[in-house]
Amino acid sequence: MSTNADIARRRLANQRLVGTPFRSAVDVVRRLGAVQAQDYAGAKWAIAQRTRNATDAGIERLIASGAILRTHVLRPTWHFVVPADIRWMLALTAPRIAAQMAYNNRRLGLTPKVFRRTNDTLARALEGGTQLTRAQIADALHRAGIDAADGLRVGHILMQAELDAVICSGARRGKQITYALLDDRAPSTPPLDREEALATLATRYFSTRSPATPQDFAWWSGLTVGDAKRAAAAARVRDLKKATEPTESVHLLPNYDEFFIAYRDRRAILDRVEGVVPMQRATPLFAHVIEIDGQLVGGWRRVVAPTSIEVETTYLARVTAAERKAVATQVERYKAFADKGSDD
Repeated sequence: MSTNADIARRRLANQRLVGTPFRSAVDVVRRLGAVQAQDYAGAKWAIAQRTRNATDAGIERLIASGAILRTHVLRPTWHFVVPADIRWMLALTAPRIAAQMAYNNRRLGLTPKVFRRTNDTLARALEGGTQLTRAQIADALHRAGIDAADGLRVGHILMQAELDAVICSGARRGKQITYALLDDRAPSTPPLDREEALATLATRYFSTRSPATPQDFAWWSGLTVGDAKRAAAAARVRDLKKATEPTESVHLLPNYDEFFIAYRDRRAILDRVEGVVPMQRATPLFAHVIEIDGQLVGGWRRVVAPTSIEVETTYLARVTAAERKAVATQVERYKAFADKGSDD
């Protein structure tokens, strides 16, 4: 029977946090299927740790060009996906997200009729390759006679347009995100029938995140447990890593990193803090995690100074001098990543 340490080490290997990295930042997103990107800067760092020599500026250029897109898919939160996958993933998971949004949509006066009107307005505002910030989109809605004074209402309008495959991310403008027409950013692709889409998503998940359960997959994908079980049975998964020996892995993982956010049950990474501190103190450190050999040992945060980027670390578990030195190396790796052309 696998121990928590065995499970965590195998997940490190399958997610390419140890061993052979993915070939490129785009390959990271394609192979993982989707990378949670609620924290934009953190998600770029998550991608960088799974490939070689990636910089913040380099990943930003890929996002600006449309090689990596950001949209609401799987669960009601942002994810990075590649253009070839965005349409079938939306077709598979958008109905569940829309159902979860339905109550608040009604409360905000956002009916299917209103959404047809807002989608048409956005399509006209963004035609011809135009990319607009959220404030500019709110202005466009207002000019069309649509109430856009409430920021929450505008957010729901934008999310529904994403779910309806009307819009997705554009290139950032300074520190502001923009929106573009999905048709301008992602080529039309042959649709997948639902069973093929389920099997494809499950294959991406289990080939990069095993060991995992159908319940873990249901949490990550936003699917029902029944669909998740059927998809898991149909998944085509080969060549999974079997790493169970100590890995010498040390990472500063960002909040929402797929190493822990991809699982409903996250106990496999808590061996070193269990019994040391109450779990209610460990949970907030899922924000930014120091990971050693697959285990959570503390947290970190970025501090932006006028002329530099610094990193503060906090330990919950006892760590050796060698481990602290390895963490310091990862701090320098992060600073090098963020310093090269980032404007976050």
